[in-house]
Amino acid sequence: MSSSIKPMSALLSTMLRAGRQRLTASIVTGRQPITVSHVLQIHGYKQIKKMVPNGKAVESAPFDVAGRACRIRCYPNGSGKKHYGYTSLFLTSHCDDGTVRLELSVLDRDGNPSRTRATEKRRFWIGDSWGWGFKDFVKNDDLVEGEHLVDDCLIVLCDVTVHDPSLHAEEVAAPVVAPPFDLSGELGEAMWNETDVTIHVGDETFPAHRSVLEAASAVFKADLENNGTGEVRVDDMDAQVFKTLLQFMYTSVLPDKNQLEADAATAERLLVAADRYGLEKIKVVCEEALCPRVNMGSVGTMLALAERHGGAVLKKACMEFLSIPGNLLSFMATEGFEELKRTQLGCWSFT
Repeated sequence: MSSSIKPMSALLSTMLRAGRQRLTASIVTGRQPITVSHVLQIHGYKQIKKMVPNGKAVESAPFDVAGRACRIRCYPNGSGKKHYGYTSLFLTSHCDDGTVRLELSVLDRDGNPSRTRATEKRRFWIGDSWGWGFKDFVKNDDLVEGEHLVDDCLIVLCDVTVHDPSLHAEEVAAPVVAPPFDLSGELGEAMWNETDVTIHVGDETFPAHRSVLEAASAVFKADLENNGTGEVRVDDMDAQVFKTLLQFMYTSVLPDKNQLEADAATAERLLVAADRYGLEKIKVVCEEALCPRVNMGSVGTMLALAERHGGAVLKKACMEFLSIPGNLLSFMATEGFEELKRTQLGCWSFT
């Protein structure tokens, strides 16, 4: 099964994430043949034949072929005395180094070639001025209305293919690995490109600095000491949640409590992650955001969450809710209470 090569930018990004910090790259390609087509309509061709003598031509507007300015040149009465009575067709250009193949056609009413002549490939050199084509493309007596002429209009199609022999080289800039959050300007971004640790979270990858992670989290320090590769995989965690942890470890900026209050699911996931890596300040913010969510339907879940992750603030809010007259008895009649007894509160008593 064949697979396509990665774009250079994607390849460099992969290598940067793998720990290579200073990358340069270049691409060398052989230029592919380029074919350009140009259509020339010559209206009132019979009248033009009367007006333009032998050896004189009418020309198309210039058109570009791989950086070369080209024209179609048509001699209605032949390009020279030996070819009087012919329509001569040429492609003209002043070109640089390259190999060219030319195909000239006269089109019928439906746009299909009614007569076509093609050349072999020909090499041209820098400074050449040339006209290349056919002095005897077609006898004027053979030009038939409807087949070669469309309402007295000669329609010429020119297909020119340039086989450029040169190799094209270009330097490719390695992508700058931007930090996943604001590190206050160019200095912070420059620092980010000197990372020495790679963290894999789901399908996303976060470069980081060992010294920062070890200083912020004893758990990370242990993980990195046990892993000599400089790469750590974090399972069972949302990438956005990890990004929030990483931002705090670098900047000491806590997540917005108001946003967490509006998104309890994220607050719960972030609390679990913060407890996992011993980031107490984040854990407390998450607990405080969840406290207003404590009610009869959620108190069992919240109390279990607080118990599993040592959430003293959230646990206190739950107990205060249950201490309200009538709340405890109502809660003990719910399925949430039975589940709580089975999973978390084996030795607790509410009576």
